[in-house]
Amino acid sequence: MRFDQIIGNRDAVRALEGMAASGRIPHAMMLYENDGCGAVALVMAFLSEVFKDEHKVSGLIHPDVHYVYPVANGSKENEKVENLRAELFLGYWRELIKANPYALESEVSSAFGVEGKQTGINNAEAKEILETVYLSSVEGGYKAVVVYLPEKMNTAAANRLLKAIEEPPEKTLFLMITHAPEKVMQTISSRCQAIRVPPCSKEEIQEVLVSSFGKSSEEAAQAALVAGGSVGVALQYLSGKEEYQEQVGIFRNLMEALSSRDLTAALACGEEMASLGSREKQKAFCKFAGESLRKIFLLQQGLPQIAGISSEESDFLSSLSGRCRKNFPRLALSYIDRAAMLIDRNVNQKILFCDLVGRMYLSF
Repeated sequence: MRFDQIIGNRDAVRALEGMAASGRIPHAMMLYENDGCGAVALVMAFLSEVFKDEHKVSGLIHPDVHYVYPVANGSKENEKVENLRAELFLGYWRELIKANPYALESEVSSAFGVEGKQTGINNAEAKEILETVYLSSVEGGYKAVVVYLPEKMNTAAANRLLKAIEEPPEKTLFLMITHAPEKVMQTISSRCQAIRVPPCSKEEIQEVLVSSFGKSSEEAAQAALVAGGSVGVALQYLSGKEEYQEQVGIFRNLMEALSSRDLTAALACGEEMASLGSREKQKAFCKFAGESLRKIFLLQQGLPQIAGISSEESDFLSSLSGRCRKNFPRLALSYIDRAAMLIDRNVNQKILFCDLVGRMYLSF
């Protein structure tokens, strides 16, 4: 991956390219993005420039680039492993990211076989990182640690890494990719140069899908409308329309139940949400519902041209925008954001989604 292969995110590309060219590189950076918007691709392009070796960096085989990500004992680790570390899953990570650097968080969990499990970055991982960064680099240049989702690092691990992030060994870089910067420990985030990776435009998503993944123009245009600025979501839509249709079905049934004031049917939709296969799927539904509510809000404001509504959802969303209260999308979105936060905190899903449906019912 090279900078000239990155489509979109021009401000982030210019910033990173300037750092690599000048040699004035912050020792710790945090790229924050919406899931699947391209931060991993940016990091790979940046490291290819820093290490002057695109083949090894893009192949995820450079000996001085180390990857850390949340893991858990799961189906691809047959026995329970104490002090589980990321390196045990490196083969799965390498295979996934080489094929799709825009992979979603849920796809990473699926690749590791840990869907539905509480993943994290533990103290043993932090100890391993420290032992690594204080060794000399294999090729005599920089060493880099890429931390994917530092918000899932536990307190002990974060505290253990704090000194190294604040005052790292010479030519050592920490690059963090987060989807929830507000959840990263303040002591860690305050020591990192923050770089925002914004959502892509529909045109940029179409270009990526056509040029990098071989999709047809028609497929790319349709996927870009439902992607919410995320190439990863667009790819997931094209590769697994069954999951997307399941989300559409639950959301439509819920909205129809709320519109007809049928609390029993609405609660049944809450049961469906709770029965989705994993936390990642539940959070993915929350993201989909939030994006749909954004479209309803824009329709209510008379701004369909910027809502990004596909032909298959146009009639339903237009009808719904006229049936609900003007403040319903805003209120419902706050309830959904709260539900997504509670999913991460391992709250009982049936209680959580029953509460969500009840709040939405009273607000409709």
